[in-house]
Amino acid sequence: MMDTTTKIRMDRASAAEAIKQLDEADLMLLNRLIVERLKLIRQAQAIARLSEFATGDRVGFQDRQGRYHRGRVVRLNQKTITVNVDDGRQWKVSPMILDRLGHPSDQMWG
Repeated sequence: MMDTTTKIRMDRASAAEAIKQLDEADLMLLNRLIVERLKLIRQAQAIARLSEFATGDRVGFQDRQGRYHRGRVVRLNQKTITVNVDDGRQWKVSPMILDRLGHPSDQMWG
C-alpha cells in the first residue's frame, strides 16, 4: 500500500511532466489558476488569523521599515485589524503580521 507522501511525490512528478508538454497559452492559464488558488489559501489563512483577535487585545507588529509598534485592537475589519498604536497613531494592519502581547484582562492596569 502506498503512503500519502509517496503518492504526493508521484503526483508532483506527473504534474511536472504534464507541464513540460503545455504551450504558452496553457501555461498562462495554469499560472492564473495557481495564482487564484494561492490567493484563496492566503485569504482563508488571514480570516482564520483575524478570528484570533478581539477588540481590546494588546498587539504588536513590525512595519515595512522594520520598526516595531505596540497598541490595542480597536476594530476588526473585513481583511485588516485597526490598531491604535501607543504613540497615538492608528494603523490598519494585516492580521498575519500581528503578535498578541497579552489578553485584555492581563493589561487592565497598563
